[in-house]
Amino acid sequence: MVSLESTPASDAHICQADALKYWNSIPATVNGMLGGFPHVSRVDLRGSSAFIEKLRRLHSSPPPSRLQRGVDCGAGIGRVTAGFLSKVCQIVDIVEPVEKFASEVCRQNMSGEGKLGEVHMVGLQDWIPSEKYDVIWIQWCLGHLTDQELERYLSRCLPALKSEGWIVVKENVSTDPDGDDIFDEEDSSVTRTDAKFRSLFEMAGLKILKTEVQTGFPKGLYPVKFYALQPE
Repeated sequence: MVSLESTPASDAHICQADALKYWNSIPATVNGMLGGFPHVSRVDLRGSSAFIEKLRRLHSSPPPSRLQRGVDCGAGIGRVTAGFLSKVCQIVDIVEPVEKFASEVCRQNMSGEGKLGEVHMVGLQDWIPSEKYDVIWIQWCLGHLTDQELERYLSRCLPALKSEGWIVVKENVSTDPDGDDIFDEEDSSVTRTDAKFRSLFEMAGLKILKTEVQTGFPKGLYPVKFYALQPE
């Protein structure tokens, strides 16, 4: 007899305690942050720099050469802050729940002139922004939030955006042949489909200003997409 019960959604399997246990077992290095693919870091940072320059050209009035304040959400050891956001922002705040990673951020040499701002050692599901940001950068961390937590998190980010500011999501995208999200038991995360991301953005009151695929990554990895978001 076939069960009529629906299969639990992929995000129902997410356990943030398991995710924290996994990340606490990972060394605080670029190799650790990138899952054994440290060589993609340069390509990743270059792609992010190019994407934000494209966003600048969409601005109604060209923003200053450096944005006043940004935040790196799920910052890890500060790879993105040190290698990219410090070049485009005067101040970069950090949101990172793993203590040893957050401590490492403070020891990073910034490649740009931007300074490290506030360090919030908390998960995204519990972070409540207290500043106004030109850019909220979210990369390779949303898979640890359930769909409901992700929608609520993005909704909380809306009031923290300055006029014409951007929320930029940069995440792996599911390639499941059935069009499903993919749960990874190792780090207790979900890789979502493009359609799921778009649905959650809409539910959070966000519109997509621009989207594109990161190029130059090795074959065999998930596609990585940028989504630049603004309030509806």
